[in-house]
Amino acid sequence: MSTHPDLARTTATQLVAGLRKKSVSAVELAEASIARIEALDGQINAVIVRDFKRALADARAADEAIARGETRPLLGVPMTVKESYDLRDHPTTWGVEAHREHRAHQDALSVQRLKQAGAVVLGKTNVPPVLADWQSDNPIYGRTNNPYDLTRSPGGSSGGAAAALAMGFSALELGSDIGGSIRIPAAFCGVFGHKSTWNLIPQGGHSPGGYVGAGPPLGVLGPLARSAEDLDLALGVLAGPDADAWANKLALAPPRRDRLGGFRVFVIDNHPAAGVDGEIRHLLDDVADHLTREGATVARTSSLLPDLSASWRTYQSILHTVTTRRAPTGREPITAHELLDRFDDQFRIRRQWADFFRHFDVVLAPAFGTTAFPHTAEPDWRKRSLIIDGEETRYGDQLAWAGIATVANLPATAVPMGLGKGGLPLSLQVIGPHLEDRTTIAFAGLIARDTPPPKLAE
Repeated sequence: MSTHPDLARTTATQLVAGLRKKSVSAVELAEASIARIEALDGQINAVIVRDFKRALADARAADEAIARGETRPLLGVPMTVKESYDLRDHPTTWGVEAHREHRAHQDALSVQRLKQAGAVVLGKTNVPPVLADWQSDNPIYGRTNNPYDLTRSPGGSSGGAAAALAMGFSALELGSDIGGSIRIPAAFCGVFGHKSTWNLIPQGGHSPGGYVGAGPPLGVLGPLARSAEDLDLALGVLAGPDADAWANKLALAPPRRDRLGGFRVFVIDNHPAAGVDGEIRHLLDDVADHLTREGATVARTSSLLPDLSASWRTYQSILHTVTTRRAPTGREPITAHELLDRFDDQFRIRRQWADFFRHFDVVLAPAFGTTAFPHTAEPDWRKRSLIIDGEETRYGDQLAWAGIATVANLPATAVPMGLGKGGLPLSLQVIGPHLEDRTTIAFAGLIARDTPPPKLAE
């Protein structure tokens, strides 16, 4: 086995097939991933916690299991997970100095599920402090760079995750998302990422410094990968209730359709709160035209579409309450009664989307208003800006694109659509009905089918 780029680009699904046919071994795959990380991660700084010794032992165990005829979903596949997940014997800092000395006593529930499915976890990938930025830079592990341009962000907060996939360091990743933290890094690094339906994947062991508490409103877990098929494979392992849930099993609906023809697609190319670059608008137009040629129904206006301005206000209010709970910003928090009112607003928004998705199958929208932006050292979001079509715009307004799905607890899949100006990845997001995660993943795979994957970052 070598660090040949073809092997580094191979999808998790393809690796599973090769492992089962014994055309490659789990140890060979683990060794190849480790060699690639050691050779190429110096400039990227994506895999910041390395568990190579245990990974090699797990890979040997996987090969033994395969020899016995076992066929677990991810048996022998090398992967990494976001730093925010507990990995036994390693810190879970969330990029915060106060948690530097913390050591997890056990793996997070999601990590346990992945390992039970046979995944070989190589280590953990970088994040911003408190997972609260679209960059991935913190005082403990330093800054992660975008594989396609080292002067630019890989996104955040799952920035190390997306960069690791783009570099071919791992075949699969586990991230989290409350403000686009899966979708935006996936978009910036040219990989697939799935924000799951809220509460579909339990959050046990995804907290800073071993804190035990209820999972936050809006926040979800989900996979990143190099193919839509891999997202579906990982989702099947990760999704399902935990011991504290009211249900004891889950049956996800299959995709609504298996070909582009027949899909009812709604396109959102503008938002009252956030801009979008012309390059991404043109991409949306091109994809919409392709869909029409393939027999899909494409619409851009509907009286059923929930009010995006009202949804944005509701999302902002709940998100601010969640993210400032233990990190005051000087802005007065809302009262408990006001928060309950926002939950009522959220419930009405969810009902509106349920009605909308009786008439449409998916929504196609920007994942972010620009491609990967240059690193910035300015800590205050209110003092940051982004250039869109030559105009300076407010940085934080881009939360609006992530918030469309997040405030309504809907699934959304970021899908890579090749490279644009300056060789930077282009991407869109596919939003779908509540608990119909497999529809957004399948549609993402279909629209990306004829788009060559970005050249492997080196």
